[in-house]
Amino acid sequence: MIHHLKGKLAEKNPTHVVIDCNGVGYFVNISLHTFSNITDSESIQLFTHLQIKEDSHSLFGFFEKSEREIFRLLLSVSGIGSSTARTMLSSMSPLQVRDAIATGNVAAIQSVKGIGAKTAQRVILDLKDKVLKIYDIDEVSAISNNTNKDEALSALEVLGFMRKQSEKIVDKVLSQDASLSVEDIIKLSLKNL
Repeated sequence: MIHHLKGKLAEKNPTHVVIDCNGVGYFVNISLHTFSNITDSESIQLFTHLQIKEDSHSLFGFFEKSEREIFRLLLSVSGIGSSTARTMLSSMSPLQVRDAIATGNVAAIQSVKGIGAKTAQRVILDLKDKVLKIYDIDEVSAISNNTNKDEALSALEVLGFMRKQSEKIVDKVLSQDASLSVEDIIKLSLKNL
């Protein structure tokens, strides 16, 4: 219904913004990912999703169309509501959520607060085929990427780095270039550890 909002940034908080569009202030719920991308400039544009329930109308805003797309996919999963989907996009970047679903990484999805093992498995089961089709991801490359990631994490663990800390850095490195070899992942991760 409302595709996007463009106007003046009247208020900015980690959970919401108020956008003044020709004298009308729109209260827009946002994720931390969107919050971190919003500059303090006067003009702002967010892609939106309007959720209408019996007792409320809620507007969600996204800095990128891809984030809104992932949000809408998450909402299609039974047991995932708007607050859980927003929490996922606050904990992980849209690219990380997409890749976790594509590779079947239950642990990554389960690491989000409020998501248990069954829900994480349901997200992957319901969305994996859609994500692979929409983003035209080759399943084989996604799985080999996951293998490269696992090998790099094991190597970093042997070098004495904590797995949790290493995983964040490796995910960051892979989000910039998912086609890296194990050696390159390790080299780039070591620079950031």
